[in-house]
Amino acid sequence: MNDAAQSRVVLEPSLTELIFEWFQRIVAVYCLMFGVLYWIRLIGFYPGPLWRFDLMPVHWQLAAATLAVFFPFAAAGLWMLASWGPVIWFICALTETIMYAGYPQLFGERWLIVAAHAAVAVIYTVLRVLVHLQQRRQRQ
Repeated sequence: MNDAAQSRVVLEPSLTELIFEWFQRIVAVYCLMFGVLYWIRLIGFYPGPLWRFDLMPVHWQLAAATLAVFFPFAAAGLWMLASWGPVIWFICALTETIMYAGYPQLFGERWLIVAAHAAVAVIYTVLRVLVHLQQRRQRQ
């Protein structure tokens, strides 16, 4: 065997990297779902009192309009595995966490959403650290 054959670089992603990619795509679908739900509320198809944009209180108008734009944007970034996708998701998750945990008197208590965001953040961090450690081991 010659030196060129021995030093060939393997470009196949590892199992951890594949899991991380699919995790981001699953979160992308979840973000798209949330974005669609906010748009449904904004255009008035949501069954409930005051869930049309012109009838919403101002705090809900601001939150719903922002999240209706940011969640699909985060979904696109996560699906494409772009570096900005998790950043936009984090902004959405932080916004909803502040809404539901910080101001429950205005937005109501939705602890399941807050817990889901926390779980996604923990899983993302663990997978990202595992991928980083694996890549560092490969370089050495």
